[in-house]
Amino acid sequence: MKEEFITLPLIKNEEAKRFELSVDGHTAFIDYEEDEKIIKLIHTESPEALAGRGAATALIEKTLNYLEENAYALVPLCPLVFAYVKRHPEWKRLVPSKYLRLFDR
Repeated sequence: MKEEFITLPLIKNEEAKRFELSVDGHTAFIDYEEDEKIIKLIHTESPEALAGRGAATALIEKTLNYLEENAYALVPLCPLVFAYVKRHPEWKRLVPSKYLRLFDR
């Protein structure tokens, strides 16, 4: 994660059902669905003003850390999150075993 994002707080906006990262007045977010201790990450969006800065990647990394720290399982339905986990297979540890076969495609 780039230095500029390390100290920025991740917000779990339970009302909007999304994780948010605000950078320079712009908010990147990941929509989620939650069922007990399983979180499905559905869609990641980062404003054009943050394009190419690594904000979406920082948001994903902060979200995965949050899930791990709070003992959530991950279902990565968002293509961007799925691709991130595929590139960083150590995060598969959060994915329930019945979903791991999706990474073999």
